[in-house]
Amino acid sequence: MSHYELASAMIKSIRGSDPDAALYYLACMLEGGEDPRFVCRRLMIAAAEDVGLADPMALPMAVSCAEAVEKIGMPEGFIPLAETAVYLALAPKSNSAYAAYLAAKKEIMQSGVKPVPLHLRNPSTRLQREWGFGKGYKYPHAYPDAWVDQEYLPEEVAGRQFFTAKDQGQEPRLAARLKRLRKK
Repeated sequence: MSHYELASAMIKSIRGSDPDAALYYLACMLEGGEDPRFVCRRLMIAAAEDVGLADPMALPMAVSCAEAVEKIGMPEGFIPLAETAVYLALAPKSNSAYAAYLAAKKEIMQSGVKPVPLHLRNPSTRLQREWGFGKGYKYPHAYPDAWVDQEYLPEEVAGRQFFTAKDQGQEPRLAARLKRLRKK
């Protein structure tokens, strides 16, 4: 069996919240001689893609796992790998950031990159200041909640929403903040 088939099965088991299957495929890979750095990369991808904002600590845990495996080495490196695989399998899941990026990418592929609004451009020269770079920019930290109503997207896509929070893990809290800010 190829390492890509085993990696895919481990990722799909994590995505499906099955820690037993995730551990089984992890063991298949490690006992079959798979490079643990490859497994760490797959776990980091699963943490970002499948767990995502539902548990923002999943990615730091997967990164820490890679560091631990690098420092510990094998054969004991299986311990942080197993812990991370189980944690990711049992974590709430959300691919909202992943899906939002793909939506933004689709917009760019269809419509091209639009010019950055002048108020968001950094006026690093006198000529740029004369052209209006940075003019009218509102510094969010100077406002309550470090938020101010201003458009950040180019005019052609102004008001477009790419991110939609899911009702998983920490995302309802993030969605509530976004909703509260947008109502201001």
